[in-house]
Amino acid sequence: MADLLEYQCPCCAGKVEFDPNSQQMKCPYCESEFTVEALQAANESEEPSGDQLNWETPGSDWSDGETDGMQVYTCKSCGGQIIADQTTGASACPYCDNPIVMTGQFSGDLRPDFVIPFKLDKEAAKKALLQHFEGKKFVPKVFKDDHHIDEIKGVYVPVWLFDAQAEGQFSYHAEKVRRWSDDRFNYKEISHFKVTRRGKIAFEQVPVDGSSKMDDTLMESIEPFDFKGAVPFQTPYLSGYLADKYDVTAEQSIDHANERIRQSVADEMRKTVIGYDTVQTEHSGIQLDNAKAKYALYPVWLLNISWNGEKFTFAMNGQTGRFVGNLPLDKGAAVKSFCITALIAAVIVFILLYLFNR
Repeated sequence: MADLLEYQCPCCAGKVEFDPNSQQMKCPYCESEFTVEALQAANESEEPSGDQLNWETPGSDWSDGETDGMQVYTCKSCGGQIIADQTTGASACPYCDNPIVMTGQFSGDLRPDFVIPFKLDKEAAKKALLQHFEGKKFVPKVFKDDHHIDEIKGVYVPVWLFDAQAEGQFSYHAEKVRRWSDDRFNYKEISHFKVTRRGKIAFEQVPVDGSSKMDDTLMESIEPFDFKGAVPFQTPYLSGYLADKYDVTAEQSIDHANERIRQSVADEMRKTVIGYDTVQTEHSGIQLDNAKAKYALYPVWLLNISWNGEKFTFAMNGQTGRFVGNLPLDKGAAVKSFCITALIAAVIVFILLYLFNR
């Protein structure tokens, strides 16, 4: 029995002792009792061994002649490289709106696995911009009436899509607190528990933007894209549009994908631990199975507007029409509205105090 003195309590991690009265193993700290078999099983069970997040990244190449007629344009300002066919005029960078120049024939890099074709045209993007102005009472009226759309560009943004089966193992230290009182004292009892969870979650098309030039906030704000609308990539889909040349590789995007998966698994596991007053994660481990990355192009309309010496960029999901973008603030109107609201609130408080003190 000497070896059992080294066992830890599964509830509070204290050293467990054999109790001759109950003929069971008992923790002198939290007073939990266990059979010998149960204690051995609890102590011999393996804690989560940490994360094992390994991915198979794409490696599809272009076919002979498939890139004929495709040109590369380079932005003089931000250095972005844009791909387009010979029929597509490209005079300005869709991201920073600075001039771009053709630098030669496109070659190299990976071939996309999928593309979501544009469902909405340029006129739909213009209409969405006007609708975006509606209801924005603090946007300067002169901006609505006298803005200048520098250029509207349809751009295929490179996106890495991560699929995996994630298995998570988590252990938690949980507590239940009970309070009561009598005529003399207030009492507090804390019960300690060791809680374990294990489960699998399937992830499909976890997106990570493959372009450092595309504003991540804009890109994430126009999500989600419906992957059911994706088709195997063919070069004719690029006709009349620009395509951003990825500068963030799948390998460089893995950490971002892992973080999204890790957080999602942790959140789902934690939701199942209920009925306790406090819960703290002690150990966790996530293993990925059949983890693969795909390369896709997502359709985005980018609108650059010049006003009052500033540039404003707006983005629209070229598949669903979701539209986002920051608008200028009419500070005078905002301050006036705040003052009026504050004045009304002050009058209401004054009236209530007057009625209360009568």
